[in-house]
Amino acid sequence: MGEGMRGEIEVRRALLSVYDKTGVVEFARRLCEQGVALVATGATATAIREAGLPVTALEERTGFGELFGGRVKTLTPQVHGGLLMQRDSARDRDEAAAHGIEPIDLLCVNLYPFLDTIAAAGDDRKRCIEMIDIGGPAMIRAAAKNHQHVLVVPTPAHYGPVAEALAEGGGRVSRSFSAELAGGAFALTAAYDAAIHGYLASPGALGDRWAAGGPRWQALRYGENPSQPAACYVTGGGFWRGLVQHQGKELSYNNLADLWAGCQAVGEFDECAAVVIKHRTPSGVALGRDPAEAFVRARDGDPLSAFGGVVALNRVGDRRVAECLAEMFLEVVLAPEWSAEALETLRRKKNLRVLAGGDAARGAGAASFYSLGNAVLVQGPLPALSAPAAWNCVTREGAADDTLAELEFAWRVVRHVRSNAIAVTKERRTLGLGGGQTSRIDACEVALMKARRAEHETEGSVLASDAFFPFADVVERAAAAGVRAIVQPGGSRRDEESIAACARLGIPMYFTGERVFAH
Repeated sequence: MGEGMRGEIEVRRALLSVYDKTGVVEFARRLCEQGVALVATGATATAIREAGLPVTALEERTGFGELFGGRVKTLTPQVHGGLLMQRDSARDRDEAAAHGIEPIDLLCVNLYPFLDTIAAAGDDRKRCIEMIDIGGPAMIRAAAKNHQHVLVVPTPAHYGPVAEALAEGGGRVSRSFSAELAGGAFALTAAYDAAIHGYLASPGALGDRWAAGGPRWQALRYGENPSQPAACYVTGGGFWRGLVQHQGKELSYNNLADLWAGCQAVGEFDECAAVVIKHRTPSGVALGRDPAEAFVRARDGDPLSAFGGVVALNRVGDRRVAECLAEMFLEVVLAPEWSAEALETLRRKKNLRVLAGGDAARGAGAASFYSLGNAVLVQGPLPALSAPAAWNCVTREGAADDTLAELEFAWRVVRHVRSNAIAVTKERRTLGLGGGQTSRIDACEVALMKARRAEHETEGSVLASDAFFPFADVVERAAAAGVRAIVQPGGSRRDEESIAACARLGIPMYFTGERVFAH
């Protein structure tokens, strides 16, 4: 009956039907060593047979071969009956005998690579739809539901642990082991369905159900603090799938959070840019003629905060920037690619995490999630950046073209500073950033304090705010520091107060019409 007397599952018959053939022949061999009878589908059966192992083709059990180009081969009573029958039920045993259904004690199935397909050919809708597996998830769910009697093996990563457990148990495994595999199997099919939902749903659509899930990308030593367990799971393709670590210590929870924030910020710029991130907010952002100049300017925007930060570049990292990076303590550095000379230079900082890839643009349109315990906030991305030509100049005098370009730079930066946020910039670099404050005037004072601490000359700088000014106080402090122009969303019931202050102080001010909070 496939089950022992000690709460164990005895594996006598296994069904193998895999898309990814990696390791399946060796797994089949180890099953044979435990006396397990093998049944397999199509190419899986061929691979096992060519290895000299005994195997029965599934069609010999079902009475028909694959139908409709292989879309239908396992959706039969012989398969699902063998997976779902209760071994300890006399009625189930009698029905199985009457219909020639043999119990299946172990199911080895992996799914069509839907995520890989949409990553490689997302625009080829027909090809992607064809990679939606139907029979695989149905079998996995059936076996996982009946885990009191059936062992489900849903990925090649499970082959070794399952084979070892069977060897140790003499062909038997515990029900607790089976239940653990079943829980993981349901997580796998849930993530698979979520990926399909994400592909088919309209971009930015927030429907009646929230579906997200994916494989564990990396186990982490701990979360924000050592007392908190953590892992990173990937819910789609894009950024994370392209990331390569060349050297350094294991990435931490906080490293990953800072890394994503850095890539989003540096991804704002087509020009050569660098950003230094600390606690998910920029400490410095700058443009430069090359990566070295961009990094030095970003670092020196707030050199005190840059210590121990995360650096993201949007150009290939060369030897010159590597030498600059190696001069100080940093946690993580990222570039689209690194030259061989740059990697050689960075090797002397053996603990420095050096990463390549991670195109921020590939993840830019994704929804973002924020956990509230067992509830989840979901929102779409910010809209594309508005150009200065679309802004509204609310003062009588406008700004010169170069000042408008500087305001645009500041506006790009402030979109990535934690709210309440103020960015003070000059010559396409940040002089002071004030973020994460509980009032806008505090954010302004922090930004100006940081500029003074770094001994920057703020005369002729510009200021950007991520939300409107309800009072004139920010304008007055900006004017006292020599700020020459301001950009902000506008929309306060007291806009006239700040407009009047700008007019009185001779500071052009522009309203973008869009708030860019980043809480």
